[in-house]
Amino acid sequence: MKYCRFLLDDQPHYGAVEDRTGEPWIVDLTHAPDEDLAFRLAHSHAAAPSLDFASLAFEPMPLRAASLLAPVTPSKIICVGRNYRDHARELGNEVPAEPLLFFKPPSSLLRPGGVVRMPAVAERVDFEGELALIIGKRVSKLAPDADWRSAVRGYTIANDVTARDLQKKDGQWTRAKGFDTFCPVGPIVSDEVDPEAGVTVETRVNGELRQHGSTLDFIFPIPALLCYISAAITLEPGDLVLTGTPAGVGPLKAGDRVEISIPGLGVLKNTFQPEND
Repeated sequence: MKYCRFLLDDQPHYGAVEDRTGEPWIVDLTHAPDEDLAFRLAHSHAAAPSLDFASLAFEPMPLRAASLLAPVTPSKIICVGRNYRDHARELGNEVPAEPLLFFKPPSSLLRPGGVVRMPAVAERVDFEGELALIIGKRVSKLAPDADWRSAVRGYTIANDVTARDLQKKDGQWTRAKGFDTFCPVGPIVSDEVDPEAGVTVETRVNGELRQHGSTLDFIFPIPALLCYISAAITLEPGDLVLTGTPAGVGPLKAGDRVEISIPGLGVLKNTFQPEND
């Protein structure tokens, strides 16, 4: 299963994605998940399964030709810090003994291809390429021996953009991680990747490789993260969990183009500009 979220006739829709002629295509319209409040508000008549997709003028199209949106509308975005040893050490931090959690607000979401606005109050804005997972059902106090995969709808790519100087100044991470546009996500969601078998995360800035890591290098694998998070926080369908970034993070300047790639999930591309431009 692969899907995306995109604009069609100026309205948000979900589309099934499959590979054709060596590239991903949106081949059919699909129903929005129940948690997609934006979709249901825009289409109050469309929340029911009887939505007549045939009445919409839709022809299959290459994914690159679509006006993509962030593929999720989460109630919350939970992030894991320092989940790669090399990344913890590159910033002079100790390797955590337990998962280090923080939030990004849903208002930080940004579509693929969107412009990340670099706030004037920040002197250094960093990229952090990550694998993210989308929760598929309510999860509370997940047991260690539970079937954690049944709780995951699929995976996508995220950029945990960070105002590094503000992160150090504030002593906690809410502002540094939470600016509007600081969570690009996409381009698709897929359940056809297996992080436990090893998924490669690569980040390029203006075409230059900056990050290369594997989910095999996680300090805390996904089952442990879901148990730890859900012991304190009930996860709802559509919630987004960012799993941590590998070593290689660094500062960006105006005009930089960041591309994060994960096999099976495509490439998340965004540019960076000052907020007042």
